[in-house]
Amino acid sequence: MVKLSKWLNNRITGWFALISLVIFLLFTAFVLPSQASEAEIYSGAIGSPDTSLYYSAEQLYKFAESYGPEGRAAYVRARLTFDIIFPLVYTLFLTSAISWLTKNIPLTGRFWQRSNLVPILGMLFDFLENAATATVMVRYPNPTPILATLAGFFTVIKWIFVGGSFVILVAAGLLGILRLITKKQS
Repeated sequence: MVKLSKWLNNRITGWFALISLVIFLLFTAFVLPSQASEAEIYSGAIGSPDTSLYYSAEQLYKFAESYGPEGRAAYVRARLTFDIIFPLVYTLFLTSAISWLTKNIPLTGRFWQRSNLVPILGMLFDFLENAATATVMVRYPNPTPILATLAGFFTVIKWIFVGGSFVILVAAGLLGILRLITKKQS
């Protein structure tokens, strides 16, 4: 993982980070709203495991029951299409932006130099969440107790890493701005 972090820090350019930002913004503006509308058709008022902070196995089974056969099929299709692409998009953006910022500020210390790995961990837990919830949906009404229990934990850990990535990005950006201001004043 340390080698991956160093490789990213050495390879990411400002142009790459900017292109990844544009891809993220376009995806968020054009693809995400249509996917959310489609998901609302089958999820209705109950919501979705993906957007929950945490849910129990029992709650996941309630999602599966309320979606019905067509809703469960749509949910699984979304996990195998949209929810593979979106984690790649946000991870590309967050990893490249954090790598570029921490390289160019420069921020010292192990945490900052390896903070570009945090979005990758978020993506991995997002994929684990998707695999677990999709399996539960496919097997419903047959129980899948281990995956149903793990899914909620994968979700909360995903949100910790993804949310943490945005916190790191904002903090690195603010520190960069602060350094520019203090340089100009010197």
